[in-house]
Amino acid sequence: MNKISNEQAEAENIRWQPIVAKYAKPDLARSLWQAANTLIPYFVLWYLMVLSVEVSYWITLGLSVVAAGFLMRAFIIFHDCGHGSFFKSQKANDTLGIITGLLNFTPYYRWKHDHAIHHATASDLDRRGTGDVYTMTVREYLAAPWWKKAGYRIMRNPFALLGVGPLLVFVVTQRIPLPSQGRREKASVWWTNFALAGIAALMCWLVGWKAYVLVQLPILMISSTIGIWLFYVQHNFDPSYWDHHEGWEFVKAGLQGSSFYKLPLVLQWFSGNIGFHHIHHLSAKIPNYNLPRCYYENPLFHVKPLTFRASLKSLSLRLYDEEQKMLAGWEVLKRYRTQTEKVRI
Repeated sequence: MNKISNEQAEAENIRWQPIVAKYAKPDLARSLWQAANTLIPYFVLWYLMVLSVEVSYWITLGLSVVAAGFLMRAFIIFHDCGHGSFFKSQKANDTLGIITGLLNFTPYYRWKHDHAIHHATASDLDRRGTGDVYTMTVREYLAAPWWKKAGYRIMRNPFALLGVGPLLVFVVTQRIPLPSQGRREKASVWWTNFALAGIAALMCWLVGWKAYVLVQLPILMISSTIGIWLFYVQHNFDPSYWDHHEGWEFVKAGLQGSSFYKLPLVLQWFSGNIGFHHIHHLSAKIPNYNLPRCYYENPLFHVKPLTFRASLKSLSLRLYDEEQKMLAGWEVLKRYRTQTEKVRI
């Protein structure tokens, strides 16, 4: 189980800050090398895919899997830039963040704002809904009107969550500014839209619209699906910590509410060590390349890992059961309905 004792949690409130501070220091050489070994291969693969379209689209699709891996790695760089952890210079973080955001069809400043809220509210039942995969409690679901229940069931269905959902998020919803957002966040959406339109027009002129779509679409589909899965499984697993705001604890939200997703080394590399998510939520200022060292050098962070096989169970988790303090599948509704019927009798 990915749990710790109350005594250990109290100790961590004293000890974890100086520990993570040692690793929250970006190394310019390592950051530049990571940017180079991510972006250069991605652009080379993109060019090779354009050439392969005229030879065999099967070759194109094969290359798209590898290119998607590098695009996912570029998203982690974008992610670190948003936290201000990739470079010491905020200007350098913002510049590379905007560039890698364009590659991922994501407005940098809006995502940066929403993701900061996610870090401040993860596992908080009273502050859900921004920068996370929305999760309803059992009582909320039972009290919801039929249309909201239907929409929620569709959203939490694996075919929607990992099928059409990721592409809709990155291609459609990221293009639409929300009234509740600030001026900079809205401007980020519009400038990203204009830049993407210009890039798409340029690429269509250079390689043709058909080649552009046949190359960009599979890369984006694969990378966005993997990205949504990683984000989902990092907070939707069993057992996981959730609590109402008055009892919510930051350390528990990190060590119990965020998973340590243990992946094979090649996938760990392509995912930019994001599997060490429990440490990342304790200190978002740690560059991704320092997360493994922080983990291995400090037994304090040696929580039970979530394996790939165990993570598949996360797809069956739909609602948060406040009585049992755990995520559960649709079957939990039967127990609540039975209890309600007994009360009525």
